[in-house]
Amino acid sequence: MTARVYLSEAKRLLDEAATREAAAVEAAAAVAAGKVAAGGLIYIFGTGHSHLMAEEGHFRAGGLACVVPVLASAVMLHEGAMASTQMERLSGLAEIVLGRYPIGPGDVLVVFSTSGVNAAPVEAARFGKARGATVIAVTSVAYSTAAANGRERIADVADFVFDNGAPAGDAVTTLASGLTAGPVSTVIGAALLNAFLVEVAADLEKQGHPAPVYQSANMPGAVENNAKLTEIYKARNPHL
Repeated sequence: MTARVYLSEAKRLLDEAATREAAAVEAAAAVAAGKVAAGGLIYIFGTGHSHLMAEEGHFRAGGLACVVPVLASAVMLHEGAMASTQMERLSGLAEIVLGRYPIGPGDVLVVFSTSGVNAAPVEAARFGKARGATVIAVTSVAYSTAAANGRERIADVADFVFDNGAPAGDAVTTLASGLTAGPVSTVIGAALLNAFLVEVAADLEKQGHPAPVYQSANMPGAVENNAKLTEIYKARNPHL
């Protein structure tokens, strides 16, 4: 069954990423935890389907309250997928979108782009570096290398790179027609993001700082916990 082939491939790639990226995730988390402990924030940016990762990290049970998603309709799919595809290739857009957020040296910017070469994510990574933030790229090294054709990749700009291992084209099953289907970048990207965030939380506790973790609203004490966290971060997170 093709579904089983897809799930098997997704699991294999996730298992490989868990081993291959562990050191990078731990190193990046150690830096991020130090910044969060000093009052910094973790911003997340992506375009197209990578935009999902910004929402994945925002205001969810088990997530960190110090995460700020970079949200912009222009690079989301719900107001026009074709337009979004063109916008993420438009030079200058990232600075306009990210310029609304006070990203600085005390912060972390996580940029998601599986192909890793479109103008908006590459310029977003550059923007973060210019502001002095620590920049993390979540990308496919294989895909971005195949697609680069002389262009700069976010992997070339970032301080840390998490390789999601997706193949060029981001599809892992072959149909009878010869077409490939079944993207894996979202599955693995979300796993790497949450692995990074839980490592940040653990590092904060090791340093003697409380980890700002949201709890499910259906769990005892969650309302009080989450209200306290939103009070702390709402002045700096325009999406709370």
